[in-house]
Amino acid sequence: MFKTIGMFAHVDAGKTTLAEQFLYHTGSIRERGRVDHKDAFLDSHEIERERGITVFADQAIMTYNGTTYTVVDTPGHADFSPEMERAISVMDAAIVVLSAVEGVQGHTETVWRLLRASGVPIFLFINKTDRVGADVARVLAEIRRDLSPDAMMLDQVPVAGEWPEESAAFMAERDEVLLERYMAGDFDVAAWLEGARKLVADGRLFPCMSGSALQDAGVRELLAALDALTEARWGEEGEFAGRVYKIRHDPNGTRVTFAKALRGRLRVRDELAGGHEPDGSRTTEKITALRLYNGTKFTPVEEVRAGQLFAAVGLSAAAAGEGIGASGERTDYAVKPTMRSKVNLPPHVPTKEALRAFRLLEAEDPSLAVQWEETLQEIQLHVMGSIQLDVLSRVVRERFGLAAAFGQPQILYQESIAASVTGSGHFEPLGHYAEVHLRLEPGERGSGLQVASECHPDMLPVQFQHLVLQHLLERDHHGLLTGSPVTDIKATLIKGKAHNKHTSGGDFREATFRALRQGLEKAQNVLLEPVYEAKIKVPLAQVGRVLSDLQQAYGSFDPPETTGEHAIITARVPVATFMHYGEELASFTQGKGTLALAFAGYDRCHNAEEVIARRGYNKQADPAYSSTSIFCAKGQGYPVPWDEADAHMHV
Repeated sequence: MFKTIGMFAHVDAGKTTLAEQFLYHTGSIRERGRVDHKDAFLDSHEIERERGITVFADQAIMTYNGTTYTVVDTPGHADFSPEMERAISVMDAAIVVLSAVEGVQGHTETVWRLLRASGVPIFLFINKTDRVGADVARVLAEIRRDLSPDAMMLDQVPVAGEWPEESAAFMAERDEVLLERYMAGDFDVAAWLEGARKLVADGRLFPCMSGSALQDAGVRELLAALDALTEARWGEEGEFAGRVYKIRHDPNGTRVTFAKALRGRLRVRDELAGGHEPDGSRTTEKITALRLYNGTKFTPVEEVRAGQLFAAVGLSAAAAGEGIGASGERTDYAVKPTMRSKVNLPPHVPTKEALRAFRLLEAEDPSLAVQWEETLQEIQLHVMGSIQLDVLSRVVRERFGLAAAFGQPQILYQESIAASVTGSGHFEPLGHYAEVHLRLEPGERGSGLQVASECHPDMLPVQFQHLVLQHLLERDHHGLLTGSPVTDIKATLIKGKAHNKHTSGGDFREATFRALRQGLEKAQNVLLEPVYEAKIKVPLAQVGRVLSDLQQAYGSFDPPETTGEHAIITARVPVATFMHYGEELASFTQGKGTLALAFAGYDRCHNAEEVIARRGYNKQADPAYSSTSIFCAKGQGYPVPWDEADAHMHV
C-alpha cells in the first residue's frame, strides 16, 4: 500500500524537524538533521539551508507498518504558497503543525482553507511544547475557534481493549452509528477505530496531538495515529491515470515530470496522453524513464502503481495541475500572485538567452507567468513577494549563470467594462478577408473572459466561428486604461463574414482582435485591483487603531467579534494598501496581533485615476492591438478608424 503525507505549517512551526523525526524512526535516515544546523534531509537546497526555511516541496520515502509513505515537506512562507498549493492535489493526508506558543498564525489559516477545499484529511500537531510560554489547551481552543470545532485531542490511538469514553463522546456527536454504540456502552476498539477512519476521511474529524519534534516527544504517537486513521484513496484497477504536481529540470537539463499515480499502472515505454493544445486536443508521448525520488537521489524503476509519487522522463507537454493518461482534468489554483516585477539584465546578456531561462522556470512554477513586454522591451513576471525575488535571483545565477536583478514589485491590475457594447472588426488587405461582430457584456467578478456564439452557420461557417472563439481565448487582451489584461467579460459572436477565395485562418485572428478593441473603445472601461480578505486578531485595546488603519487603507470590514481579551476583525482591503501591514501590526501589538491574508479576487480600483496616470499607457502605440479596421478598394487596402468603421462594415 502507498500513501502520500504532506507537511504544512506557518514558517518556523517545526514541520521540517517533525519530518526528520519520521524519517529517522522509520529507518529512512541514520541521523536526524536540524534546520538550525543546516543539515535537514528535506531542506537539501543550499538556499533553504542558508535561510532556514523550506522553499521547494521535496519528498522522502519511508516504510511504516507495511505501508510505503512518501512524505512531502512543503514551504511555510507565504511567498512560496503556489509551490505548497500544487503539492496538495496529490496528498492522501496532511499534517498541519502549529507552535504551542504562537498557536494559529496567518499562514496556518491559508493552509487550512486550501486543504479543506481539496478534501484532504487533516491531522494537527501542536509542536514545541518544551518552550517557555507553551500552552496546548489555549492553542486547541484557537484551533476549534479559528479552524474547526471538529478538532479532537488524542494522546494516542488505542489498538486493543476499549476506546476511551471521552473521545468516543466527541466522535458520537458527529456520527449516528457511533452515537448508537456510545448509548449502548459499546466501546469495542476495532469498531471505533473504523468509525474514526471514516470521520477523518470525510473531513468530520481532525485528530490533534501534541509534543516536541526537537525533543522527539509525541512523534511516535503521531506516526501511529497517522497510520491507523488514514486510508489510501487510489485504486489499481483500470487504465492508468495520474496527476502532475510539479516540473523540474535535472542537472543535465532533462525535463522531469513529477506526478501521482491515481489509478492503474504505468511502465517505461508506455505512450501517455498529457497536456492540452489550444484546440482542446492532447499530446501523446512515450515514457522513456521512470524514477522514484528520495530527497535529491532517485531510483530508476520499470513500473509505477496507483498511489505512488513518481517522476517521468519523456513528457514535454503536461503542466503542473494537469491530468495524464485517462485523467484529462485541469486544476485551477486558488493562490495567485498579485504583483509583477521586471527583470533587469546586464547589457551584455542576450535577451533571448534570459527569456529561455525564465521560460524553464515558468514550466516549474506556472504562477510566474513570464511575459515579454514588447512595448517596454523587457521581461516581466508575476510574483508573490520580495523574498521570492531574492530566491529567484539566486536560482537564475546558479542554474543559468545570469546576473539578473528585479525591479520593485508592482500591483497586477485588470480591466473590465461597466455596460454592454458591440464591437466590429474588418480585415481586408489585398488577398485577405474576414469580418467579426462581437457583443461584449460585463460578467460576474472572477468569471474571466467567457465566449459564446449566436451567429447562424448560414452567415459564417462553423469552422470560422470556432476560430473566432479560439482567438479570443488564446491570450490575455490589453485593456485601454493601463494595458492590463481584460477580464470579467462575456464576448458573444453575433455576426461574421468570410470570403470563399481570399479568407485564411489568420484573417479571423486580425478581425477578432480589432472587433474586441473597437468594442472596448465604445465601452465604459473599469480598472480593477486585487483585494485581500483579511482576518486580524488583536488585543481589545488595539481594535480602534486597526479599524482606523482599515479605513485609511480603503478597506471595508464587519463588526469586530470579541473572544476573551482579543477581538477578531474580518475585512476586505486592497492589496496595494495592505501588503505590508503585517509588519506594522506586529510592531504596535508587540507581536500579540495576527494577520491572515487571502487573495479574494478583484474589485474596482480605489485610486484608478492615479494608477492610470502613473502607468501612462498609450493605447494608440500598442503593437499587439489596433482598433482600426482594414478595408479594400481598387485593389488596395486602407485603414478606417474605430469610430468610423461601423458605417463601412459588410454585414
